[in-house]
Amino acid sequence: MQRPANLIIFVGESHNRALVAASGHPQIHTPALDSLARRGAQFSNSYCNSPICVPARATIATGLYPHQHKYWENSIALDGRTPTWMKDLRDQGYHVAGIGKFHFRNGDDDNGFSEEILPMHLAEGVGELLGLLRSENAEPIRKGLWDLYTKRCGPGDETSYQAYDKLITQRSIEWMRTHANDEQPWALCIHYVSAHAPYTVPDDLLELYPLDKIELPRTFSKQGRPNHEAIEHLRTILGHEEDIDEDLVKLLTASYFAAITYLDREVGHVLDYLDAAEVTDKTRVVYTADHGYSTGNHFIMGLFNMYEHSLGVPLIMAGPDIPKGKTIRQLTSHVDLFPSIMDSFGVSTRSGLPGTSLWPALQGNEDLDRPVFAEYHALGSKAASYMYREKDQKLVHHVGMPPQLFDLAADPEEERDLGGDPASADVLQRLESGLAAVVSPDTTDAEAKEAQRARIRELGGAEAIIARRGGFIYSPPPGKDWKKF
Repeated sequence: MQRPANLIIFVGESHNRALVAASGHPQIHTPALDSLARRGAQFSNSYCNSPICVPARATIATGLYPHQHKYWENSIALDGRTPTWMKDLRDQGYHVAGIGKFHFRNGDDDNGFSEEILPMHLAEGVGELLGLLRSENAEPIRKGLWDLYTKRCGPGDETSYQAYDKLITQRSIEWMRTHANDEQPWALCIHYVSAHAPYTVPDDLLELYPLDKIELPRTFSKQGRPNHEAIEHLRTILGHEEDIDEDLVKLLTASYFAAITYLDREVGHVLDYLDAAEVTDKTRVVYTADHGYSTGNHFIMGLFNMYEHSLGVPLIMAGPDIPKGKTIRQLTSHVDLFPSIMDSFGVSTRSGLPGTSLWPALQGNEDLDRPVFAEYHALGSKAASYMYREKDQKLVHHVGMPPQLFDLAADPEEERDLGGDPASADVLQRLESGLAAVVSPDTTDAEAKEAQRARIRELGGAEAIIARRGGFIYSPPPGKDWKKF
């Protein structure tokens, strides 16, 4: 265990792991995160445990996989019943503040914070309901998502999300102005909504990414990507149009990059205040994101899948007792944050959690044999999918459909699916056995669908859900009406 110090945890939104300049990306501008990485450690193989907001954020808070906490998708959210690291730390006498987007059920539940400031939770406490209908094979096509990605990208006025992020930064600095010199260490969670769509971005940031310098991924074309029925179904539900203009995808990509830079700028304002208040040396800082994002990779705009662009998230740690300029290759995921945070405060972690503290890896004892796991039971999926990775071998298990297998060392862009390759049969069997030790794929798929069907019945049936939420796209910031978002 470590000597206690202040802790700031930044959680960005939809931040693809590759999109940090310090990680080697040739185009992205992330000066604040680059500076944080130089004075700390980067985890080069960090993952979310479910590539959609609500389950991912529930895992960050609880340290449990989705099949353990059972917040399956974006309408079944953390509701005060499941212990969180915030509550455990608060119960030890520490002050734990939360500012921004948490995507829990609502602020009336005891989510574990000592105080919640400007919290963004599920719209009206129920969130996005259409994903429930996947349990009855009745999920409608989301043309609104496609329009949001492609018709609201490019230069334009400040969005309500960007205005909200500025307010999050302002209130975070105000909070630190009051608490920076507290005798007892504290924890501050700062959760931004950038880089979430819509990708309407300021001109000065978009100018950093000239369209003639944007290259589409090889897997954007049919010839460059492996096909799979689960992914074809996802594209259909997302309303993807195969004949989309490539220049539009380049604009979407540039706008998304600009949104990442916008997020980085807000993080930088907070870090600058830490320096000005002279508390950087007694404050540990963690940066991660809820999930990644794809801009045309495998012809997907968004997330909701098990490819690296959707699952991979940045993870940077800096501060007292953390080595500077270190890159850690150990496979890690959000379930590791709970025990790492408790270690950071010198507090024992509750039993039964699947994650492990990252402090041994920070101190030079990496476990390179450790596997990593993720699962998905939400929007755009006919059946559950699971990711299980050991070293560079990655399995994607689709319930009722053929598995996918990738060698990430030889094929980092996942262009060659080895799932049906006889030469890879032993690897496939070994990874399937490893997956079975973590979760029962079929049983968990059935459990998630039954929970979703029960929620449908509770809400009056599929027709009532479509009538109530047919035009719902995304959760609005506090004080905004989702119908006008």
